[in-house]
Amino acid sequence: MKIIILKENLKKGLEIIEKIIGRNLTLPILNNILISTEENLLKLSGTDLEIGINYWALCKVEKQGGITVPAKFLYSFISSLPDEKIQLEVKNKALYIECKNYKTQIKGDSVEDFPIIPKIETENFIEINSSPFSQGISQVVDFTTLNQTKPEFSGIYFNFQKNKVNLASTDSFRLAEKILYFEKEIQKNNSFILPQKTAHTVVNIFSQKNTKMKVYFSSNQVLFEEPFLEISKPRIQIISRLIEGQYPNYQEIIPKEYKTEIIVSRDEFLNQIKTASLFSGNTNEVKIKVKEKEQEMEIFSQNTELGENQSILKSKIKGKDMIISFNWKYLLDGLAHLSSSEVVIKLSSEEGPAILKPKGDENYLYVVMPIKGI
Repeated sequence: MKIIILKENLKKGLEIIEKIIGRNLTLPILNNILISTEENLLKLSGTDLEIGINYWALCKVEKQGGITVPAKFLYSFISSLPDEKIQLEVKNKALYIECKNYKTQIKGDSVEDFPIIPKIETENFIEINSSPFSQGISQVVDFTTLNQTKPEFSGIYFNFQKNKVNLASTDSFRLAEKILYFEKEIQKNNSFILPQKTAHTVVNIFSQKNTKMKVYFSSNQVLFEEPFLEISKPRIQIISRLIEGQYPNYQEIIPKEYKTEIIVSRDEFLNQIKTASLFSGNTNEVKIKVKEKEQEMEIFSQNTELGENQSILKSKIKGKDMIISFNWKYLLDGLAHLSSSEVVIKLSSEEGPAILKPKGDENYLYVVMPIKGI
């Protein structure tokens, strides 16, 4: 293999792939990145056996071929080079790198030793704008949990129907749902459970991009693909296994009726919960007293060793007065994913789940269970 490529294009691909590569002692080849050529393109590939990433970059190919080398080491080295053209050449199981004032040799392994990243042979896909799609995933991705008996709780649920997709995640203490709409209706409904690590990878790679992406489905895998703008080829592919199992009917958890509705400033509520958390003790409990007549919430927490704290938050309240306790961490997690200046809080009962929603946005909700019997 012998190619010439701009440092910027090579570094961009290495930066994307090295993020999924850890330190694997049992299979050292997984610490490597596969560098190869396809026609007039450089192809970079990496995998941890759960996620595979392919990245293509335009370059000048003088000789076809390939090699695998340590991914994080190569990324660190390429990042240190000047912003010039770089020549990569494979000779005798080594990668020779030439750039202005630099000549370097990195020992590698043969392409045959690298695990095969599977391909999805299907025409079943949907096309969606990458930025809102990945940002929607970011609003639900943090509410999963590792669970040996219920592995489906460790992933994000995707349910594609006609012109929308419902994204959901839960750890049984809280739940988040985001609804996104498509410009075109899809031909076939589909649903799957995506591992949390893959979801984070999709967010990290695509959230800042304002391009179209394709999502391909199969029975046990999913492929997220961004095409080149210049040529009819893929530029980035993320291929992931799916989590087996039936996702619970989470809609049953979401209260259909409520007795109290509160509209409150997001930032003021968040700050008062943070202050109350300092006095919450080992239980992480903060108690909220809702008073419709006074149009205010009283937020209270206490600690037998430190003392207690009480604050008043002016609110718009309709409905029944209530006293309800929450884990302050769960409240902060929910508020952190609401982008509006005001938050709508709906309470069904003092022991039932509460709903937090951004005011004016019916496409996102966060459900949190209260602390009972304290």
